[in-house]
Amino acid sequence: MSDTEYAKDVLVSADWVENHLEDFQSDDPDYRLVEVDVDTEAYDEAHAPGAIGFNWETQLQDQTTRDVLSKEHFADLLGSHGISEDSTVVLYGDNSNWFAAYTYWQFKYYGHDDVRLMDGGRDYWLDNDYPTTDEVPEFPAVDYTARGPFEDIRAYRDDVEKAIERGIPLVDVRSPEEFSGEILAPPGLQETAQRGGHIPGAQNISWAIVTNDDGTFKSRDELEEIYAEKGIDGDNSVVAYCRIGERSSVAWFALHELLGYDSAVNYDGSWTEWGNLVGAPIEKGAGE
Repeated sequence: MSDTEYAKDVLVSADWVENHLEDFQSDDPDYRLVEVDVDTEAYDEAHAPGAIGFNWETQLQDQTTRDVLSKEHFADLLGSHGISEDSTVVLYGDNSNWFAAYTYWQFKYYGHDDVRLMDGGRDYWLDNDYPTTDEVPEFPAVDYTARGPFEDIRAYRDDVEKAIERGIPLVDVRSPEEFSGEILAPPGLQETAQRGGHIPGAQNISWAIVTNDDGTFKSRDELEEIYAEKGIDGDNSVVAYCRIGERSSVAWFALHELLGYDSAVNYDGSWTEWGNLVGAPIEKGAGE
C-alpha cells in the first residue's frame, strides 16, 4: 500500500488517497475514507471526495461517561456509515491528525485489522490543492461486528499508579507550559482539570516533535533518536498521555505503530482524569 520504512505499513500518502478516490466513493465497502475533527464545521466546508465526517466530540466518545464508545456503539457507528470489519479504512483530520490518531487507536482497541492514517492530515490535503467537495456521501448501512476490546494498548489510572511505583516511563506530550502547570490547557481550549502540573516522573516529549512542519511524520530513524534520548527504546513499557487523550494518540501511534514498540500504551483519561483526582500525586515545574 505504501513504500514504508516504518515497523508497520499504517501510513498512506495524500497521493495514494487521491489515486483511490473512486474506490472511496463507491458503495462497495472495501474502501472507506473518514475525516475526524473535534467537530464537523471544517468538514462541512470542504473535505476529500467520498470522505465520511466524524465528530470526535459527539460521535467518538460516550457523552455520559466521557469514555471511549462501547463496543456496541462503535459497531453501530461504523456499520451505519457503510464500514465493514473487512474495510480498508483511511483516517485523516485536523491538527496534524490529533483526532484521527485517537480514532485509529479506538479502531485498534476494537480489533479493526486494516486501518491507516493519511500522512499530514487535513491541512496537508488542503495546502497541496488536492480535490475537495462539500458533498456528504451516503453509503448503504452494513452489519459491523467489533472485536475485543484489546486492553494491551490502553492504560487506566491504576496502570499509571503502578507505572509511578515501578519507574515505567511516562511520556507527557503536552506543551511545556501545560507540563509545568503554568496553564491547564492550550490557549483557547477548555480547561478540563482542577490542578496543573504533570504525573510524577513523566518526561515532556511534545507530540509535535514527531511530525514535520507539514504535519507528516518524521522518519523512523528520527523518531527512534527522539525517544532514545529520553531512554525509551522499546525494551520496556511506556505510557503516553496528554489532556484528553488525542495528542497522546499521536505519540502512541509513533511509538507503537511506526516504531513497533508493542508495550506502548495510551492513557486516554490523561490529565482530565489525573488532574481532577483527589489525592493523586502531581509535580510542577519543568522537570529535567
